[in-house]
Amino acid sequence: MKFSVFQISRKGGREKNEDRMGYCYTKSSGLFLLADGMGGHPEGEVASQMALQVISALYQKEAHPELMDVREFFNKAILAAHRQILRYAAERNLPDTPRTTLVAAVLQGGAAHWVHCGDSRLYFVRQGELLARTRDHSYSEQREMERPNGAPAGFNRNVLFTCLGSPTRPVFDVTGPVPLHQGDRIMLCSDGLWGPLQDSDIVYHLSQKPVGESAPDLVEQAMLKGGPHCDNVTVIAMEWETPDSFESTKGTISTDSISEGVFASTVQAAWADSEVDDLDDAAIERSIAEINEAIRRSAARKL
Repeated sequence: MKFSVFQISRKGGREKNEDRMGYCYTKSSGLFLLADGMGGHPEGEVASQMALQVISALYQKEAHPELMDVREFFNKAILAAHRQILRYAAERNLPDTPRTTLVAAVLQGGAAHWVHCGDSRLYFVRQGELLARTRDHSYSEQREMERPNGAPAGFNRNVLFTCLGSPTRPVFDVTGPVPLHQGDRIMLCSDGLWGPLQDSDIVYHLSQKPVGESAPDLVEQAMLKGGPHCDNVTVIAMEWETPDSFESTKGTISTDSISEGVFASTVQAAWADSEVDDLDDAAIERSIAEINEAIRRSAARKL
């Protein structure tokens, strides 16, 4: 497995940057993650970091060296992260729960799979064309599909109807597998990037240069157009490369030479500037056990 990857996060005109991103990989599988802590709720940076930690911890447990069932992994990981955020809020008696969006992609077996909850997006570009783009879980995007051409949206695009950490069960969409071709580019980004820019501009610039150049260029454009009050801008971009086309360049990762048991990750082990303890195996296992028990009870009720 060989790919080029670049990640960057820039603080905009906000008090703090609540975005988090990272990636993990084994010999034959890769996981890419991005979360955007939601303003208006407490400790968004905790929610976004917790989501990354829980999902990457589960990935490490199950990718040996590939995930057996990516869709099942996404379902379990999203709910585990959601439940861990709720537990964090309950243990500290917070008046409101920390919340975050999430977008994640798994690359293995020559194919891409992805999941998203909220309005952090994934763009899949092939040969200068937009192959796929996640549809935000916002009222405006849902109405966009329903209203006649040219009719006004009538809704604030930023109003989301789901996220991780809310009192209700999160809504999320899983896509894949989508076969990967040489040169395919996948970008995960927060709304600080796609908000000021048109999809056509994102696709064009992502296609013109290696991701190590196009991703920071897009971030600069978003911050310039967003002005002094722009949102935080976070991107993790990947270019898929086959063995025949692989060249050793900055940001390029080859897993051909690593052993079966190796696991690498850029996801931080602890929350910066907080007093949250590291997630341990017991906490992860409790979350999984609770989810499995809930599924069992639900299935029993249907019998």
